[in-house]
Amino acid sequence: MSRTFHEIEGERGEVSRYRRHPNGKGFVAVGSEVDPSAFVDPSSYVETGARIGPRASIGPGSWVESGAAIGTGVLIEANVHIGQGAQIGRGARIGSHTRIGARAGVADETRVERDSTIAPGTLIRRSGPAGEYMKAA
Repeated sequence: MSRTFHEIEGERGEVSRYRRHPNGKGFVAVGSEVDPSAFVDPSSYVETGARIGPRASIGPGSWVESGAAIGTGVLIEANVHIGQGAQIGRGARIGSHTRIGARAGVADETRVERDSTIAPGTLIRRSGPAGEYMKAA
């Protein structure tokens, strides 16, 4: 069985090799770890060194940078940017058009409202009753 790779040149002129993930057909860089049960939308990118856990879902237009770790059952909605080395805990939900900075963390079962920005190095934890969204500044 042959694999088709796509070479994509980055903003700084570096070329990375990507393959299409079998579940969703999103671009997954060589050197990343994406569980076979995860879904990566065809318009999304997962960079080298990122790890995507079982049953995680990466929505349309989203970008997961190198070294980021996405836990089991995480839902990332459309147009989300996950920064380098960020950690998203199991069962978290990240609303659309959200930016999560480098080395930031989102705790297990935490929901982040759409259009949020989480500063680099910040930890977001669940607050309030179950199911309540937390708005990050």
